[in-house]
Amino acid sequence: MISLIFAILCSSCIFVIFKLFERYKIDVFQAIVFNYFTAFLCGILLYGNEWNPSALNNITWFYYAIVAAILFISLFILMGLSSQRNGVAITSVAVKMSMAASVLGMIFIYNESVSLLKVGGISFAFAGVVLVSWQKNGSGIKQGQSLWMLLVLFFGSGILDLVLNYVQNNELKVLTPSLFSAFGFGMAGIIGLVVFLFQLQQKKARFGFKNVLGGIALGIPNYFSIYLLIKSYEETGWTDSTVIAIINVSIVCIAALTGFLIFKEKLNLTKGLGIVASLLAILMLYIAS
Repeated sequence: MISLIFAILCSSCIFVIFKLFERYKIDVFQAIVFNYFTAFLCGILLYGNEWNPSALNNITWFYYAIVAAILFISLFILMGLSSQRNGVAITSVAVKMSMAASVLGMIFIYNESVSLLKVGGISFAFAGVVLVSWQKNGSGIKQGQSLWMLLVLFFGSGILDLVLNYVQNNELKVLTPSLFSAFGFGMAGIIGLVVFLFQLQQKKARFGFKNVLGGIALGIPNYFSIYLLIKSYEETGWTDSTVIAIINVSIVCIAALTGFLIFKEKLNLTKGLGIVASLLAILMLYIAS
């Protein structure tokens, strides 16, 4: 349960940090690149002593780390492009609603039992995410917007959740979740650095030291958000779909409350109902577990 709580808190911190990036004019892409290297160093410095040389005897986990790394960086780049093309609101909804793909995938892949209470909890979770994330103005698909980006973000984010879940259940017999997370972030950092160096060479970007500081601030909670997510599957004793649903809806709920209390965002009826639905979802899923 402790891993679950801290996974939620770390993921929620990421929301706050991204808000501060906007306030302090930090280049998000550069910060993300340095964030991956920070996350890699977190794993190596804190958990490097957990390395077991026998992990090299079967390196299937390494291929999954590459897949996770590609998904980490490519989904982020696509989120940036979609936010510019489709708008931040609908992009946010597409990413957050990927919970539907991952939850349903886990239920069918692992043949999880589904009670009426759990179905109700998942339904409230979906409703809560949509209501909290949706913005009335500018949230619909308009002419010139790219629907394919939203679909890729929806399924891609869901696939990332499923990959991390599969790795925890099947591939981490020798390698620990802490080091798998570190290697995945390190590879994502390398991919991002190549893209960044290309941007510099093409004079499409300018290096700024404050972006490094932003990356360091982001990398620490980002590392633990993934590491603790993987640990949560193992430690809670709940079904995997319940874990991912509770984490996602809790993040959305905390992010919304933080926006209202700290960043003075307006609380309207739709978002208020979304928070209530999210809290009901967490309660129902907890009881159902």
